Amino acid sequence: MPVGSAIALFFIIWWLVLFAVLPLGVRNPHEAGEDAPAGSDPGAPVKPMLGRKLLITTAVAFPVTALALFLWEFV
Repeated sequence: MPVGSAIALFFIIWWLVLFAVLPLGVRNPHEAGEDAPAGSDPGAPVKPMLGRKLLITTAVAFPVTALALFLWEFV
């Protein structure tokens, strides 16, 4: 598989994994036992932990992409 196609495959898998990881550990102010700031959505997450989720997404997307590339080349 050409390098450009492998990068595109990684990008697609990365986004799919990101959307699977985003809802993990999300708590709104009511669930966290805090008051919602004035003017904010009551369902907005208290601590979204986006940096951690991006690292988890990347760590999961690499082996999934490697497996997909392996299956593409050898199966």
